[in-house]
Amino acid sequence: MGAKKKSGKRKSGGTKDKRSGQGQRVGSSFAGASFERSQVLGSGVQTTKINVQAYAAVPTAWNALPGLPQEFTGREDEIAKVLSLLDPGNGAGAAVGSVAGLPGVGKTTLAHAVGRAALDKGWFTGVQLVNLRGYDPNPVPPQDALEALLRALGIAADHIPPTLDERAGLYRSQLDALARDGERFLILADNASTSEQIRPLLPARHHAVLVTSRHMLPGLGARLVNLHSLQPDAAVDLLRQRLEVADPDDRRVEEEPAAAEELAALCGYLPLALQIAAALVADDPYQPLSERVRMLTDAGSRLGSLDDGERNLRAVFDECLTRLTHQQADLYRLLGLHAGPDISTLAVTALTNQPADRITVLLRQLVQARLLTQNSQARDRWFMHDLLRVHAQEQAQIVMDAGRTARRRFEQARARLTDHYIRHAEAADAHLDYVKSNKSALFSSRAHALAWFDAERENLLAAAHADLSTPEEAARLGFAVADYLQWRWRLQDLLALSIKTLNACQALGNKGHLGAAWNNFGGALEACKRYGEAVAAYQTSLDLCQLTGDIRGQAASWNNLGKAFRHLERYGESMEASQTALRLYRQVNYAHGQSSAWNNLGNTFGDLKLYDEALRAHQTSLRREQQTGNTHSEAVSWNNIGTIFRALGRHTEAIAAAAKSVAILTQEGDWVRVGEASHELAITLSASGAEGSRIQEAWEQSAVAYSRVGEHEAAAISRANAENCIT
Repeated sequence: MGAKKKSGKRKSGGTKDKRSGQGQRVGSSFAGASFERSQVLGSGVQTTKINVQAYAAVPTAWNALPGLPQEFTGREDEIAKVLSLLDPGNGAGAAVGSVAGLPGVGKTTLAHAVGRAALDKGWFTGVQLVNLRGYDPNPVPPQDALEALLRALGIAADHIPPTLDERAGLYRSQLDALARDGERFLILADNASTSEQIRPLLPARHHAVLVTSRHMLPGLGARLVNLHSLQPDAAVDLLRQRLEVADPDDRRVEEEPAAAEELAALCGYLPLALQIAAALVADDPYQPLSERVRMLTDAGSRLGSLDDGERNLRAVFDECLTRLTHQQADLYRLLGLHAGPDISTLAVTALTNQPADRITVLLRQLVQARLLTQNSQARDRWFMHDLLRVHAQEQAQIVMDAGRTARRRFEQARARLTDHYIRHAEAADAHLDYVKSNKSALFSSRAHALAWFDAERENLLAAAHADLSTPEEAARLGFAVADYLQWRWRLQDLLALSIKTLNACQALGNKGHLGAAWNNFGGALEACKRYGEAVAAYQTSLDLCQLTGDIRGQAASWNNLGKAFRHLERYGESMEASQTALRLYRQVNYAHGQSSAWNNLGNTFGDLKLYDEALRAHQTSLRREQQTGNTHSEAVSWNNIGTIFRALGRHTEAIAAAAKSVAILTQEGDWVRVGEASHELAITLSASGAEGSRIQEAWEQSAVAYSRVGEHEAAAISRANAENCIT
């Protein structure tokens, strides 16, 4: 027999520049091969010809990292995080990191940037790229990836064994030999779809592997880095840099900063979408960014508009569906029926009509496929990237257009979801109303109901503005959410919802509901300080309630008219309206209504400087609310009493009343009124000659409360007053 050829030392495969640490291995490309294998069977020898088909060759240069795009930006923190996983100072074992994220988020480019940074630090002798094409129709099998890596290590083609296990063994032995020589390599395994593609590529020690995938690949035991969309500033910077690469004189981002920010938002801050949009804008140098924004604003054409002829975002997302099971893809499409930004597990069970334990498994599988994200704080909530949500909506519509049976199934799912939101909103609203005694068992307390409203607000508004099946659904949802929006001082949302509710009640033709809708609309207008329009709305409500004989509805309209007239300084009409409301509330024996009317009368007396009459009215209101247990209205009465005490010069009583109001309202979480009551307390403390620190504390409390509900102008005033206390 002849002497064996040595194949394990890298000397036979290439050269290394010891000064720079930058080496390169050269090998021929390999597209396919055949060889003969002989086996002894009994007394004879059987020869079998085996054809081996390899996938497109992987570059054999150990430093074949491509240059980074000039517009690569905004990933400093992520690069630092991944580098920390690969730092050789962490130990002698093999470092394995995994970068996961949705399609188009920039995983491959980040991996290239990490590889370059690691080489610059001198951590590795070289870096080898392996594109596993895990999401192509024919992913690269691990034995073919190992062949490419072995050839990059300098192993001659005729010395590479045929089986996966043999190749993996040879690969690890070669890496061990290099480690003994003090060399350390980084394998960048790009676009892996399964752990099976990666596991044979893992070295035993010293070297490192960095994997990119749309999936978590939990079977690897790798350190996971989730890659998310860019921050807004970085997304705009990407647009600017990409346009300047095409034309250094392009200043459209600087000239239209608002449009640039909106364009980045419409792209979901997703690097691939941003690159496509930038390419389209660069191709039309005279197109204003605002024009491109208009083209992307319509969700129905947004994905279609993100196609530059070479890259098509819809096609990328479509390909993701081919990797899902039927049940996973069906859930993805059903989620497209949901109009809001996120969804709870409970809402998904209503949508799918499946139990929570089964549906949670499917939701987690969509998370693993990077088509869904689980909220890290509220673990029962799930959300999609904006562009994926648009894609899911398209997919849902495709199913509904496919045939009557599919349409009926999806319409039934949508109806279940709508019913879920309406029933829970009505139940939560009942807990907000101190007067209602029939509290729903869906919520354990008023705080529980408020927390649900807070979590679901955007979804409820999205459902209300979507095309609900019937006007009755729209009306029920509008009435159920109105008080909450008033409570949280979401005034523009309240106004828009009130108009929707009004339109729905007009379509229903029910005068009773229509009267209530006009009353709510007036309340929204009044909260927005549109007092003249509020008077007209309340008057319309009153007329409708008189037509239907609704005494309590008439009382509510008169009571609200009294408030609006007072804001317009029409004090005579205000007092007459409040007194009429008081008489009607007595007629139907509605204690809370009577308290509210007394409160309005007290405010009008106070404006007229009839302080004794005002104090008696507010104290009467307070007693009635204490009898009914309505602590919120009790707090409002205490605040008004404190104001009158201050006007009468009874500062000690005024401070005590204001402090009670602040304490109760803080406990109730009514931050607008906490801001108002703290404001009143600060003024009273100042009038009484109290210490500056107490006055300052009250102003600061007012500022914080106003800020919590977005009343920034009022917060700024209170904050300025607090600062004046210091000076």
